[in-house]
Amino acid sequence: MLEDLIKKYLVETAGVDPIKFENPSLKVADLELDSLGLVEMLFEVEDEFGFQVPDPMVFLTMSYAEMVATIEDMVRSHKAGQALVVEQPVEHK
Repeated sequence: MLEDLIKKYLVETAGVDPIKFENPSLKVADLELDSLGLVEMLFEVEDEFGFQVPDPMVFLTMSYAEMVATIEDMVRSHKAGQALVVEQPVEHK
C-alpha cells in the first residue's frame, strides 16, 4: 500500500517514467526529484499516515527500495507510538 501510494504520486504528479521502477537498483536520485519534489512526495505519505518525516533530505542518498523500507519502518514506529528516527543506510563495499 505505501509503495503504491509513493509510486502513484511519483508517476502521476512528479512525472516519473513508470519504467524506472522496474530497475531493482533504482536510486532516489534517479527519480530526478529536486528537494521540493521529494518533500511534496513525503507530504502525501505524511497526510496518509498522520506523522511528519524528521529529515526528508536523508532519502536523497538512498536507493528507492531503501527509501520505501525506511518510510515503512517510520509508519510502523508511528503506529506503535515511538519516536521517528531516520538512519542513513549502511554502504556495502
